Amino acid sequence: MIPTSNYLRVIHDPNSVITAIDSATKFPESLDVLLMRYRDDIEIFCRLIAHASSSAQLLERIRSREFTGKKRGALLKMFRRCVSTVIDTEMAKKVTTVPTETLVKNYGSTFKPIDALKSQFAVLTEYDKAALAALIGEYDNRGQVGYSLTGLFFDWFEEKFEGVFTIEGPRGAGRDIELATVLPGFVGEYPCDFVLRRANSGEVLAVGFARYDATRGGAQSDDRTSGNSYKVEKAKEYCAKSGDRLRILFLADGPGLAHGDTWRAACALDGEWNGNVRVTTMKLAHERVTAEWLMGVASR
Repeated sequence: MIPTSNYLRVIHDPNSVITAIDSATKFPESLDVLLMRYRDDIEIFCRLIAHASSSAQLLERIRSREFTGKKRGALLKMFRRCVSTVIDTEMAKKVTTVPTETLVKNYGSTFKPIDALKSQFAVLTEYDKAALAALIGEYDNRGQVGYSLTGLFFDWFEEKFEGVFTIEGPRGAGRDIELATVLPGFVGEYPCDFVLRRANSGEVLAVGFARYDATRGGAQSDDRTSGNSYKVEKAKEYCAKSGDRLRILFLADGPGLAHGDTWRAACALDGEWNGNVRVTTMKLAHERVTAEWLMGVASR
């Protein structure tokens, strides 16, 4: 039997335990999909440019009450790509708290002149429109593979532990569960992706975090590592004060997990806190997420 703290370390090929989730449409088929999705928005952007007296007025028009929701978001993405790459789309969406005048005052020097925009967009070809659609739709599928991973885990867990344990949390896009809402004595922010309980009593046994890394760079890996360590320390502090028992499950998957630094960080995390911390991929769940571990009985 492999000791818990060494479980991941003896896996010679991390790629062999990673789940391949492919939800994105590939090039060049993706161009047709994205152009169909954004064609109307691109036409609106072209008309707005044609009638704008300045790039600042273009931004003001996009942020007006005329456009809301996804429509405004698409137009702001085009503004960022075509007019000013320093205008953050998420910040620009906050029309009630960030006035257009503030954006123009601080970043207007980076705006492409309206005359240049008019001449460029007056002769936009179908190829140009497809390229622009690809740019603004580049991250449309961000998060989808993570939702798919969570859905797979929820289905597996409910089937394996029906009537014994329960799992709760958003399967897709949705608000994280704050630990203070399920553990009244917990103080502070501690958002988690799912909570595992005893079915008969509702006792919280473990909290979980699901991440699918399609790719992973060094800085991102460092951020993830420090974030995970913080989660463990906060849980340890709570248990030391309350006397409660709690386990932390990191459902980590995706090709990015196999990167050297990221894999080593996962190995170091697995088995922390006297075995109360466990790292698993979807393929390893049947070995790593067991009734014995959830109940506090030693297992691998």
